[in-house]
Amino acid sequence: MKFLLPDEYQPAATHLFERVAEEVRRHVPESRIEHVGASAVPGAISKGDLDVFVGVPRERFEQTIGALGHLGYSVKADTLRTESLCMLETHRYPTAVALQVVENGSRFEMFLTFRDALRRDAALLCQYNDLKRACEGLGEDCYRTRKAAFIKGVLASH
Repeated sequence: MKFLLPDEYQPAATHLFERVAEEVRRHVPESRIEHVGASAVPGAISKGDLDVFVGVPRERFEQTIGALGHLGYSVKADTLRTESLCMLETHRYPTAVALQVVENGSRFEMFLTFRDALRRDAALLCQYNDLKRACEGLGEDCYRTRKAAFIKGVLASH
């Protein structure tokens, strides 16, 4: 894994988020779109990708996935898929973009809880950045395992 410092990726990620959010909003107007992931947290180091939370009512969940498919998003392989969560990705941009389509009110609003915890707590953000630095040069699976354990611990305390 290789990570970027905030000033190396956050301005571009914020601009890309605005572009993606506008596009999603046009095609899924009832959605709640929020910037999540490290690029949404000032001071967070990152792989440089963009994660976007797309919250929708349960009755619009499958229809939303279909609408986003017409925009060039596809279901992300090897990720959790439930009746309340579907991870999508696209390669239409120079930066990797992932959408987390989430049923409003479901447990998968944890993406927002985790983001907000990092935004509020500088010490927690420092621990998260340290975890990422410790994964520099390691493989994706090792990084994901360590990151998942960290996130689980944060969510258990919030």
